[in-house]
Parts: sequence; structure tokens; C-alpha cells
Amino acid sequence: MRILSGIQPSGTLHVGNFFGMMQKMINYQRDNELFAFIANLHAMTSVIDNKTLAKGTMEAATNFLALGLDPEKSVFWVQSDVPEVAELTWYLSNVTPVGLLERSHSFKDKIARGIAPNAGLFTYPVLMASDILLYQANVVPVGKDQKQHLEITRDVAIKFNNAYGETFIVPEPDIDDNVATIPGVDGQKMSKSYDNTIEIFAEKNVIKKRVMSIVTDSTPVEEPKDPDTCNVFALYKVFAPDDNVKLMADRYRAGGTGYGDVKKELFELIWNYFAPYRERHAELMDDQPQVRKILLEGAEKARYHAVRTMRKVRKKVGSTYFKDK
Repeated sequence: MRILSGIQPSGTLHVGNFFGMMQKMINYQRDNELFAFIANLHAMTSVIDNKTLAKGTMEAATNFLALGLDPEKSVFWVQSDVPEVAELTWYLSNVTPVGLLERSHSFKDKIARGIAPNAGLFTYPVLMASDILLYQANVVPVGKDQKQHLEITRDVAIKFNNAYGETFIVPEPDIDDNVATIPGVDGQKMSKSYDNTIEIFAEKNVIKKRVMSIVTDSTPVEEPKDPDTCNVFALYKVFAPDDNVKLMADRYRAGGTGYGDVKKELFELIWNYFAPYRERHAELMDDQPQVRKILLEGAEKARYHAVRTMRKVRKKVGSTYFKDK
């Protein structure tokens, strides 16, 4: 089974990125054909500084590799290193109804937050469809907030297949309800856009400060508390073993446990959880040419599959106007 997904290089890696998508993707490489890419073209809808985009791309690749992505067991590349994705985006644009894009929740949300409504932002789902269909992916792991984009991809694939004949595999979403949405320090979905993230490879004091800033209610220490409505407990569940989660929930309901104490325990869990990855991360940060070499080799593997798909697409739409030998 071919699994595909990507991550934008639009900011520092955080806990939500890891549990929302990266961990599951890395686990997929054990028994599946994993395609993973750095979505630097997508990031251009919000990142306009060239140095920031280039730096973020290398950081994202370094993070993925440090966290366990194995380029020998997967195909790992940067989106823009395979130019066929842009060509396919144009072909797909011509079978994509405007109304389908206008209904995109992500587009509406970004406009509501003051992001300029340019054409790239509007057609973002078409580029995402191209990312997926170009490599004939069977399954795409997505968070709940990206589910609609995958539904658009499926609609576009079906429309193209109906218009030109069977060309693309119609992909299925893979959403883990337990980890698809990771709360940030303010209780909203953890996102760079909301500035509510907990970074993975930040300095120890920086991570601790973020954890200690998690928003809680004003219930006194001695009073019982509801674990199901607590932002700290929601993150605690992500890192702690099930037995510890149950014990913590009991402590909440019994009273006598302060949010500050739980935050300290949560910080230790987070710090220790990612400890094994820090050494590898430091090694890769000191050897960026090796990271770039891995990405270029991955792009060659990805292009092999992209070229095969595009030969078929060009023939279907008629842009290949000469007879194949």
C-alpha cells in the first residue's frame, strides 16, 4: 500500500506536527510504501521571504530525519524538486469547479484571520490534489482539519477519471481520532498560525516556559477538577501511559492537585519523550550537505513515479500531440 503525506516548512516543528501526522507516517515505513515530502510550494501561501522558506525547508527535512524517517525505507523529497507537480496542478484546475474551492473551510478560515485572498491560497486544494494523485497514493494520513481537502482531492480525481478515462487512484483518508487534533497552550488546535505551540527541539527553558503557560481555569488547588475540560490534562494524555492517565484523572477529581504541579509533570514527560531524538537532530544540523543529498536522491525516486503518471495524463488530455513510438 502506498502512503503519502507532507509537512509545510512554515515554522518550527511542534508537538502537534509530530502526533498529528509525523509519528504515524514514520511508523508506516515498516510495512508500507511511504512517500513523504516537504511542502514548500504550499508554504508560499503564507511565507513570502525566500531565506525563511529555504531555511524552513532544510529544518523540516532535518526534523523528519531526526525523528526516524529512513530514506532507505521511504521516498523523501522536497515538493518543488519535482516540477511535474505544477504541471499536473494546471490540468487538474481545468476539471475543478470553482464552487468546490469556494466551499473550502481552510480558505474561509484564513481569510477571516486577515490573510490576503490570493489565487494561490484559493487553489491550494488543487495543488494538494496534485501532490497526492501524481504519485498514485492509496492512503493519505490527515488531521481532521485537512479532511475536507482530501475530499476535494477525491472529487477532482473522480471528475478527471470521468472526463478522460481511468487515470488516477482515488485515495482514502486515514484519520486517527485519538491524535488527529492536539491542543495548544490556549486550548485551540496546536498551530503555528495561533502561536500556541510547544516546540520539540527548542531549548529546555523555552519548552518549560511554554508548558507552564498553558491556559487553565481558576479552580483552587484543594477543589476537585474536571480532567475532561482541562488543557493540561489533554496534553498529559498524549504523553503518559494509560495507567498514569487514569491515576491523574483520579487526582483531578479528588482535589488537592494544582495545575502548576501537573504542568511540571507534563514538562518532564515531554522533555524525556523526545530525548532520544535530540542527539540525532544535532548531528544532522551539523551536516546539512548530507541532508540535501538525501533530499535530492529522494527527488529522483519521486520523479520516476511522477514522470510515469504524467506520460499517461498528457496522453489522456491531448497535450502529447505526437504519436508515441
